[in-house]
Parts: sequence; structure tokens; C-alpha cells
Amino acid sequence: MTEFRFLHAADIHLDSPLRGLSRYEGMPEDDIRGATRAAFDNLVQRATEEAVDFVLIAGDLFDGDWKDMGTGLYFARAMGRLNQADIPVFLLSGNHDAESVLTRSIPWPPNVRLFGSKRPESYKLPDLAVAVHGQSFATPAVTDNLVLAYPNATNHHFNIGMLHTALAGRQGHAAYAPCSLDDLKSKHYDYWALGHVHEHEIVCEDPYVVFPGNTQGRTIRETGPKGAVIVTVEDGQVVTTERVELDVLRWARVEVDCTDAPADAVSSLMRASLLLAWQGNAAGLPLVARVSLTGQTPGAGALHDSVGSLRDDARAVSASISPDLFIEKVKVLVTSPAQTQQMVIGDDLASLIGQAATDPTLAALLTEDLAPFLLAAKTSLGQLPEEADDDGLRRSASDGDWTAVLATATLALQSRLTGEA
Repeated sequence: MTEFRFLHAADIHLDSPLRGLSRYEGMPEDDIRGATRAAFDNLVQRATEEAVDFVLIAGDLFDGDWKDMGTGLYFARAMGRLNQADIPVFLLSGNHDAESVLTRSIPWPPNVRLFGSKRPESYKLPDLAVAVHGQSFATPAVTDNLVLAYPNATNHHFNIGMLHTALAGRQGHAAYAPCSLDDLKSKHYDYWALGHVHEHEIVCEDPYVVFPGNTQGRTIRETGPKGAVIVTVEDGQVVTTERVELDVLRWARVEVDCTDAPADAVSSLMRASLLLAWQGNAAGLPLVARVSLTGQTPGAGALHDSVGSLRDDARAVSASISPDLFIEKVKVLVTSPAQTQQMVIGDDLASLIGQAATDPTLAALLTEDLAPFLLAAKTSLGQLPEEADDDGLRRSASDGDWTAVLATATLALQSRLTGEA
């Protein structure tokens, strides 16, 4: 067999918005809007520069039905560039771009091979002695084990299986097309090109079973570098799997330890932590950070009572560090030390406030009183997405977690009554 290389990508989610950023002032709107396309442009450029022999896209190329034909035309142009470089592309549909989801279509360039959804199909590259096997999703929620119907390995070929799956399960990902590692091994393929899981992972090396991760992080759940994998094969054996970074904007969680710190020192602590995060951004890409204030401090109540000003402080600090450092959110997770719980406002009132968070009668009253507010919030702001990583007051109230709401409220009340603020 000859030596060859291929690029394995998945979960590109073309034209998907970067969630949760549009309402934050100062964000780079053009960069956010075009991030998934820019990352895909990087993919096409890298495949061309590296002169890979073919490209695999293992599902969720699109984020859903196209809002307009622009998405399809953009992809056709990108595939045209690969076609001019004589690079074939093997593509299958996942849960987001299943056959039943996409209502629009345009003719792809001749280098694109899209796997059907009725049964597994196989394509061969005779010059390389490569056989690629795969099956697209017919509907978004495929719960059958598709691997069982895949053909056995083609003799005297390097066999690649393409599949959109979470295998036996991955945290945060729906269990679509479930299968086991043994199911994959039973086909005797040389490489399994998987998609659906947005984190890079080499599940196995005998044979290689790989999740490349998505090409562009879209929420605070998708931190760190994102990209694809370039695989080199010699004499029928995988010799290298190189992870290549393709993203154009990166997400980061920044934790600020506020233990024993007075409230007026928190801005300095945020600056130190944000500066460290920016200095660790070796790629130099724009960075969107979520700041979480943690630890035990006597000023916990004052911090919970000033989330808005803390967010403004964090944005001012980030802007002074770099014009490419942005704040997605500030979360106040600090707690009060046990010894500070006894307030100087009287034992009876202190006891009453302390019991508020677990009082079922108070929770019932809150549910009734806040129902019109929650309805108005949903009407004006929209439903909270299921995947939203947000445990703020709105999320807690929407979920009926009144213990969390009352715990935050009592901390703020203690601050006001005792003059912590």
C-alpha cells in the first residue's frame, strides 16, 4: 500500500450562532457571526496546504435547516476549492443535519460523496486501496445501533468507518446511534472516524477510534482549542494522528479565589486571574471568558448583591488587558464563612433569615408571586435553551429551584442589614 494522509473533522455546525453572546455589549459581532465559517475556511486551507488525499466530515456539517440558500452556496464554494485541488470529501449527516431536517439542497461539486441514510454504503479510492463505509441519519433521533449493519472490512484495503455517535455514552451528548467499542472492533476496520462528541478524544488505538471534536467552540461548555485531525497511514498502518487547531475564537473559564478577600479587593483579584488566562492564550485568538468568583469570604453577601457592577468591573479590566479579551458572564459563587452567619441584628431575625432558604411555605409564596414575572421574562427573552450552562437566578426560578433563589437572596439581605455593602 502507498502512503497517504487524510483530514478527519466533524460537528462543524455551519452558520450556527455562538450562543449567549448577542446580548453582551462590546462583543466582536462580526467575528461571532462568522466564526463557524471562518473555522471551516481554515479547514479547507489546511487540507489544501497539507495536500491531504481526502477529507472526512462525520456528521453535523450543518446546524439544522438552512435559514437561506447562503449556507449551501458557501459550502459548495468551499468544496469547489477542494475539488480544484483534487481532494475528495466523504460526508455523512448527523442528528442536526439529518435527511429529514434539511428541506433545501443544491448540487455539490463532483468530489463530494454523501452517504445515504437507508443503509450503510461504501466508497473506494482504488489508487490508495482505501474503502470508506458510512451511513447518514434519516431523522434527528436515531436510537438504533447502525454499526451492526456495516459491511465487514474489504480485503486488501485500508478500511475506514464513519459514524455519528456517542458510543456507549458521553456526558452532555445525546445517546444517538449507540454502540460499543467491541461493536466497532468486530468490523475489523483500520480507523473509525466518529462525530457527535465535541471534545477531541482518541478512544482506542487498535484500531484507531477517534472523535476530532468540533471545529469551533460555540458556548462556554466548549472551552479550549477546537479543530480536526490529520492522519498519516503507511503500509496499511496509522503512524500519526495530528490534532490541528482551526478555531478563530476561544472560550475559557476563569476562576477567581476570593477566600477572605474584602469586597473592594475583588476587582484586583479578577485582574490577576484574567491576565493569567490571557497570557496562557498561546494561540493569541480572541478569548471569551466566564469569570466565577469562588471561596468563602465575609463579604459574600455584598458580592451577591452587586453582580451588575462586578460584571462592569470585569469588562473594564478585560478591555485594559487586551481588546481581544471579552467577558461572557460573571458568576458569584462565594459563600459566607460559618462564623459570620450570626448577625448583629438580633437572634430572632437572624434565625428567621437563616431558615428562609428551606421554608416550603415561603417557596410556595414565591412561586405564586413570581409566576407573572417568569411568564413575562420568557415572552420577552425567550425560553432558556436546554443546553444553557446557566445556574443563575433566572435558570433556578425557571427550574423551580427556590432553595437556590432564596439562598442567594438571604446572602444579599444579610449584607444590606448588617452594612457589609
